[in-house]
Amino acid sequence: MMDQSRVQLNLRVPIETVQKLDEIVEFYQKNTKFGRVYKGDVLTDIIEKAHAAMIKQSHFTKQY
Repeated sequence: MMDQSRVQLNLRVPIETVQKLDEIVEFYQKNTKFGRVYKGDVLTDIIEKAHAAMIKQSHFTKQY
């Protein structure tokens, strides 16, 4: 991952959400060829993909 400034997020989420994040991190760990996978990196990846999908969707909506 690129060297960028980072911001620490402190937030409260339901325990079920944390359990799901743990499952996703385990999935990334098993299915990627990287070394250690961190929760922050997984969240960054998920957010970037969701943002790209949002931009793509808004682009299609503006065309019609």
